[in-house]
Amino acid sequence: MAALDSAALVAVIGAGAMGAGIAQVAAEAGHRVRLYDNRPGAAADAVRGIDRQLARLVEKGRLSPRTQVAICQRLQPIDSLDALGEARLVIEAIVEDLASKQALLRELEALCGKDCILASNTSSLSIDSLAAGLQQPQRVLGMHFFNPAPRMPLVEVVSGLASDPQLAATLYATAKAWGKQPVQVRSTPGFIVNRVARPFYAESLRLLQEGAADCATLDAVMREAGGFAMGAFELTDLIGHDVNHAVTCSVFEAFYGDPRFQPSLMQKALVDAGHLGRKRGRGFYCYDQASAPPAANELGSQALVQRCVVEGHLGVMQPLLERLRGQGIGVSERAGAGVLRVGDATLALSDGRLACQRAREDGLRNLVLLDLALDYASATRIAISVAADCTPQARDQAVALLRQAGLKVSLLADLPGLLVLRTVVTLANEAADAVLQGVASAGDIDLAMRAGVNYPCGPLAWADRLGVGFTLRVLDNLQRSYGEARYRPSLLLRRTHAEGGCLHA
Repeated sequence: MAALDSAALVAVIGAGAMGAGIAQVAAEAGHRVRLYDNRPGAAADAVRGIDRQLARLVEKGRLSPRTQVAICQRLQPIDSLDALGEARLVIEAIVEDLASKQALLRELEALCGKDCILASNTSSLSIDSLAAGLQQPQRVLGMHFFNPAPRMPLVEVVSGLASDPQLAATLYATAKAWGKQPVQVRSTPGFIVNRVARPFYAESLRLLQEGAADCATLDAVMREAGGFAMGAFELTDLIGHDVNHAVTCSVFEAFYGDPRFQPSLMQKALVDAGHLGRKRGRGFYCYDQASAPPAANELGSQALVQRCVVEGHLGVMQPLLERLRGQGIGVSERAGAGVLRVGDATLALSDGRLACQRAREDGLRNLVLLDLALDYASATRIAISVAADCTPQARDQAVALLRQAGLKVSLLADLPGLLVLRTVVTLANEAADAVLQGVASAGDIDLAMRAGVNYPCGPLAWADRLGVGFTLRVLDNLQRSYGEARYRPSLLLRRTHAEGGCLHA
């Protein structure tokens, strides 16, 4: 299906940050754009704001003055919806309220031509609910941009039960023609990103509540080991706890209280206290000028390691060996169960069990568990936990080995799965369930998480790298440790493992 011709008129309803951003994207793609807001003067102010943003790009040499003028000439603020009769696409970006959006769509259906697509930028409301009661519900789809719309590449094209597949294909092609990376989604709570991303926040919040470490340490581990742009506490402070908590509650309620989406009491306390993050000067962190950013915990060691022994293959940790050899540490190899020994210490990648439990069940003395890293060849930090009977000397030897490999070492309490590992497997689990339920394809889900929230790797592709069987085992161990349905593995994981296949084909 072809994209809308650039000569087609596009209208945007709502001149806030999202609406103005969408209008800018459409105008930059060559469309004439009419921008409406029910607040007097808001649409004109938004156009002037776009002009100022483009002027800054001109100053930086990233846009020509002629292009700036041409884009702004295509933007027309209007003060009446009656001016939308010839629009081929109308995108509403008004307040996230079902009744308000339904009323607007009814009005647009009466005003706009029958070939006009009515799209909603909703981030969480059901497309089926939005279209209910319209005479032509097939015209209604979701076109969910991410903030800021001119810079963020992802657009979720969302179809409800009544949505015309050909119109969905047109929106997909149009978003692509606008320079975006669109994905096709069936209308379910949270669509792709707001559903699949829930564990990213939930697992860090849970570990904080359980005393694993402080916010600064957990955030540093997610950045410097996991490869994420920000940790969960930095990100929720930036988003705003009122917004992030409300989305979590919305998804939780929409899934009838499924424990996988259970909101955090710690985050609710911040919302109740008005500590909403950066916009209020305080959230998990304090943002006044007198407050220095807190430092992550880091273990030191005066020991010097000259050699270590590898027993079996270390799986995704194997690149760590080259780092050790590169630092002049002798590495001997022999058969075994995939552990690394240095002095009296035994190091192993976490498998979702407590360190004390694994030490007892597998007969491993002085056990030190390592967290997952996106890439053990380039990570700058690693989190560890230690079994209760691990001696201080053995722990020090393990820390010395990791530090000599160029890694900062952060100690977490002995909790199952540590941080990056449990976050990645729960993200993959939610993504797998979304594939199983026909919400979107595996490729579109991984693309959405990379392009929409800047994940370093799609969760399904990451699970394939870990091994579907290993991912499944970690989830099983987490579920046994907590005794909760929150960690129940997706049937798609079990089936894919049984078939010997991959999640991201």
